[in-house]
Amino acid sequence: MVIQCNNFSNISLYVHWPFCLSKCPYCDFNSHVRETYQEAEWQQALCAELQRVRDWIGPRFLTTIFFGGGTPSLMQPKTVEAIITEATKLWKTSSNLEITLEANPNSVEVDKFQQLATAGINRISIGVQSLRPERLQSLGRKHSVNEAIKAIHTAQATFKRVSFDLIYATPNQTIEEWSQELEEALAFCTEHLSLYQLTIEPNTAFERLHAQGELILPIDDLAADMYELTNAKCAVHGLQAYEVSNYAKPGTECRHNLAYWNYGEYIGVGPGAHGRLIVDDKRFATRQYRTPERWLKELIRDEECLELSDIEQEQERVLMGLRTTQGITWDKPITSKIQTLIDEKFLRHADGRLIATAKGRLALQAVLRYGFMD
Repeated sequence: MVIQCNNFSNISLYVHWPFCLSKCPYCDFNSHVRETYQEAEWQQALCAELQRVRDWIGPRFLTTIFFGGGTPSLMQPKTVEAIITEATKLWKTSSNLEITLEANPNSVEVDKFQQLATAGINRISIGVQSLRPERLQSLGRKHSVNEAIKAIHTAQATFKRVSFDLIYATPNQTIEEWSQELEEALAFCTEHLSLYQLTIEPNTAFERLHAQGELILPIDDLAADMYELTNAKCAVHGLQAYEVSNYAKPGTECRHNLAYWNYGEYIGVGPGAHGRLIVDDKRFATRQYRTPERWLKELIRDEECLELSDIEQEQERVLMGLRTTQGITWDKPITSKIQTLIDEKFLRHADGRLIATAKGRLALQAVLRYGFMD
């Protein structure tokens, strides 16, 4: 439970660490391979950016911090601690502040887990991606299955809350193979799993291979069967789907991500980071410079800071909220297109809420285009 105090609105903080050891072929995140960088300089700049944002938005009640990337587990624990210290100095927090860090299972990063916990991280999200060596190789991952297993066990012994990611519907994967791999993942008994269908993203190595016919994904019907299997198996193990790709035991959902999906306020700092902030009763969309070197040298690091119209805000609320199993409040008339989606079992309307069914979440982009993007 998040407790609000002093009538300040709740806010979340996303910190983007842009550096990786290598670029995965499926990844379209703002990540960059650099042989060297001055981490002390980055620590100072990120803390200065937090102060700049605080000067703009004023007091808030900070409920979550999320270190994403890139590969934030490459950061030194002292850098992580400095950023947490600065954020909690600038904004009021509660004793149950959720602080998540994304980590790779490589041994050098796992060795930092205890120091990261001491620095203040209380939730870890591990990019395992597969428990099969051949799939790790095809996905461009640099860790082994044994390293992944060690990372999960070490995390469970170190942090209060543990999640890890897997990717399915990969080339040549059968539903039987995915079923077995998912059972192995569920046997670790973590409270949370992020399970993503492989998608071809623009400007990635996989997009080029796919365009050349060298990378073929499972047909849509098979991918849909895998999704239904995923929902069913997770439910048997007590992990409920609460968003398109996220499963958790009740009460252990990622509160930071829920802030996005429930269209809350959040700060984004670091190269390419996005934010949604309300200042003087206006909601702004912010986006910081993507290139690490440019971000570092700019005094005002927002490349964009745009006031959103009422229509834009409503579209974003629908886009984010229909990803969740709770859906969105809906007190407007049901249009003919929305009624068609209800009749075809893509949506349901109940108790003043509009909710995407499992079938609807599987085809969410098509549902949104058809029913809400006029």
